[in-house]
Amino acid sequence: MHNETSTSATPTHIEISLVSDQACLLQFSDSISDEVADQISLVTTALQNHQGIIDLIPSYTTLLVVFDAGCFDRFAIQKTLQSVLAKVDWSSAGNRISHEVVIPVYYGPEVGPDLEDVAKHCQLDIEEVIRLHSTTTYRAYAIGFTPGFAFLGNTPEALHVPRKTTPRLKVPLGSVAIAERQTAVYPSVTPGGWQILGRTPTKLVDWTSDSLALIKAGDSVRFKPMSKEEFLAQGGNLDGF
Repeated sequence: MHNETSTSATPTHIEISLVSDQACLLQFSDSISDEVADQISLVTTALQNHQGIIDLIPSYTTLLVVFDAGCFDRFAIQKTLQSVLAKVDWSSAGNRISHEVVIPVYYGPEVGPDLEDVAKHCQLDIEEVIRLHSTTTYRAYAIGFTPGFAFLGNTPEALHVPRKTTPRLKVPLGSVAIAERQTAVYPSVTPGGWQILGRTPTKLVDWTSDSLALIKAGDSVRFKPMSKEEFLAQGGNLDGF
């Protein structure tokens, strides 16, 4: 764990919208930034143990609050959220303690079929693509469409690449990929259109654990290059392409 040194100003306006009879959406901003992410993290923490709150789903600029309709009607939940927001110490966001996750990656042609194309698109050699991707510390801004899929940003500007025009129908478990300003690890076998650079033997989801996912919103994530031999020794496989 380590302290974040960024500062966070008081948000000028947080919009609260009722999106169903059991959920409210808090809109913090229209733009993605560490400052907004810190604000969302503070509110998530403030609401975590609040009676009647069932689930909290943070994203880049929003927080979805799922509540017990037996505890709140549409007016009571909005009043409660406004009360919580009024008590948040926004100045403490810069002192956030972040959990760091280090993920080993084998950046090899057998498991990184888009590595060469990414290098060509970015006008870099493969070694430089690997160096840039693995020497950047990313923030988990949001958890996505499947358990454990964390949207990590931001990739170095030199590595900004578009998604594939034709998504793959099946991306292997543990694939490490980039798209636009983001990077991610596929925690399960799913379709996907991101550019795949390599693969990790590390499991992103542990179904027997209470915490379930290795990466949570707000975590810091680094990728550590590993050799093919290390990858195989740690349970990695080269199947899937």
